[in-house]
This record gives sequence, C-alpha cells and structure tokens, in this order.
Amino acid sequence: MLLMKIGKAFVLLILLLAASVYSYVQMTQGTMKIPVLIGIIIVTLIVAFVVIFIPRISPICAPIYTVLQGILLGSISAYYTKRFSDSIALTAVLLTISILLAMLVLYTTRIVKVTKKFRAVVTVATLGILIMYFIVFLLGILGMNVPYIHQGGTISIIISTIVIIVAALDLLLDFDSIENGIQSGAPKYMEWYSAVGLMMTLVWLYLEILRLVSYIMKNKD
Repeated sequence: MLLMKIGKAFVLLILLLAASVYSYVQMTQGTMKIPVLIGIIIVTLIVAFVVIFIPRISPICAPIYTVLQGILLGSISAYYTKRFSDSIALTAVLLTISILLAMLVLYTTRIVKVTKKFRAVVTVATLGILIMYFIVFLLGILGMNVPYIHQGGTISIIISTIVIIVAALDLLLDFDSIENGIQSGAPKYMEWYSAVGLMMTLVWLYLEILRLVSYIMKNKD
C-alpha cells in the first residue's frame, strides 16, 4: 500500500531532477544570474512556510516548491562541480537514490520498525543537527568560523557521516507518516504534504552527501 501511495513523491522527485538538470546546465553556461538565484531562494522559503502552515494547499504548492528547490540544487551542484570534480554531483545523486531505495526496502520489509521510541530518538537527533546548523550560521554572519565543521578534515568527515545517517533515518519517519496518513484516512491533500516532507529530507540528504564527497576529495589532494 505504501508503494502505491508514494507515487506523488516520485512525481515530485522527477520534477526535482528535471529542474536540477536545467539549472545545472544554465549555471555551467553562465546564463543563471546571482540576483535570480537570490530571488528563487526567497520565494522557495515563502512557499515552504506556506506548505508547512497551510497543508490544504499542498497540491498546488508542492510542485512549485519542488521545482524551485530543484533550481537551487542544480546551482549548488554546478558550484561543487566547478570547484571539485565533474563527477561529484553524479556521485552524490547515485548515493542519495541508493540510500532512498535501501531505506524503502528496510521499511517495507519491516526490518526496521518505526516505533515511538525510534521516532523520538531520530527527531531529537534531527533537532540537534538543526540547532548546530543555526549556530554555525549565526557565527558565520558574525565572521566567526567554527573549527572542524566545514574544514574538510577527519572530524568534518565524521560529523558529515553522522548527519547523513540521521537524514537517512528521517526517510523512515517520512515513510511512516505517509503510511499512517493512509491508515487513518487523512485527506488527499495530506499525501502531497507528506510528499513535500519526503522531498525536504531527500534534498537535505543529497546536500550532505555532496558535502561529504567534497571533503573526501579535498583530503585526497
């Protein structure tokens, strides 16, 4: 039943990939301007908050949010490609898709069960990571760099790996939310709402994998 109901998530995934490829090509050709990207970032944040606080309009906002997110991902991927390697983006995409499929298998076969305790632990870990991101962001605004977080050394690799593991576990929570929504007879628009949540987790996972691969490449140089 879950596999049938995550169809909307796969539709969004296709939109995400298409928008990412388009943006990637535009960035590599130099036709995507920074002011445009800044505008897209602002609109993306607005749409994301609208989806979060007004789930009823998720069927309309979900595709819009996904396309905007895809444009940003493509731009970020182009930056990493230019700075590190032509293969870095493809490597991150393949790893992300592989983890997604692996988590889906683990969930559908019930090898890993999402219990209340499991959800609580993963949620706390996720909140901890978000707080870390926020602190690093604030310190960055103040012109202060946090040692070991983004320097690409061994500690950075370990931290990034832990974040990837937590993001992967968050996929299980997304699957569980979708399935619980089905079983409880939630409104149809909640399928789009849950699909957006899954996309957010995938984007987070991809960006962290991209960062980890860049750390590994940097250490090899």
